Order: sequence, then structure tokens, then C-alpha cells
Amino acid sequence: MTVFRINCDTIIVIHHGGEIMDIKGKVDEVVKKVQSDPSVAKNFEKEPVKTVEGIIGVDLPDDVINNVVDGVKAKISADKAGGIVDKIKGLF
Repeated sequence: MTVFRINCDTIIVIHHGGEIMDIKGKVDEVVKKVQSDPSVAKNFEKEPVKTVEGIIGVDLPDDVINNVVDGVKAKISADKAGGIVDKIKGLF
């Protein structure tokens, strides 16, 4: 497995079989699953690394999987903050 960092937002992983994985795309995939399935969300809170690996179906190096977990947490937090801002805007 080879890991390439293209820039601060793009990490690409090339598996031994030659498959290319876009980490940002995987973050988006995991976020959708966590937000749409309460049991997955509960598992993500308890065991984020195990949950992410289960969703994407690949055992990634620790530094890569931790980046995915951090990206998922950041995106979920941003989405929640955006929803709160929208509610506040609706008051005025």
C-alpha cells in the first residue's frame, strides 16, 4: 500500500492490487452512513476506527485511518453547526 498526499485536502491510497482510493470521497461516504443510520452513529462514537474500517471495507495504516476519522468528525461537526446557524437565521 502506498499513500500519497496531494495537498492538505487530498490523500490518495494505492492498494497492493493497484486500486486507488480517494480518502476525501471515503470521508463523505462514512459521513453519509453515520448521519443516516443511528446504530452506525452510536458505533462511531464508541469505536470510530473500527466503524470507519467496517464501512469502507479496507484496513488502512493508522495515520490514514486517523485522518479519515478526524475528517468525518470535522464534517459532522460542521454540518451540525450549519444547521444551528440556519435555525438562528430563521428567527430573524
